[in-house]
Amino acid sequence: MEQAITTASGVLEVTVNHGGDSTIVRVSGRIDIDSSPDLRDRLIALLHAQPSTIISVDLAQVPYIDTSGIATLIQALKIARHSKSTLCLQGLTGSVLHLFQVTGVLALFEAVGCAHGAPTSKAS
Repeated sequence: MEQAITTASGVLEVTVNHGGDSTIVRVSGRIDIDSSPDLRDRLIALLHAQPSTIISVDLAQVPYIDTSGIATLIQALKIARHSKSTLCLQGLTGSVLHLFQVTGVLALFEAVGCAHGAPTSKAS
């Protein structure tokens, strides 16, 4: 299922692929103060409705994320932990990876056994 979220800063596309006990959420576009509320609503709805034990958020196509986007992912991580699910990040590169490293946020996701490895395959 694909959803395009149009904001003042552009379009954020969110694609959800389910497979067995895991789900991949692919995000494409800027995650900022305008788009993060819609992304948050989407992730929270998925976490509450999804029986998946592992949800991976692929950020390979995200060129920019601000603190509101990071807060959205931390909130989703908290909900996942409460519901006994695992929320992982994938495809972190460049300035997005650097921001996660210098803020210490990457360690939160790695603490639950997630690696921030290479982008995932587009085939599902």
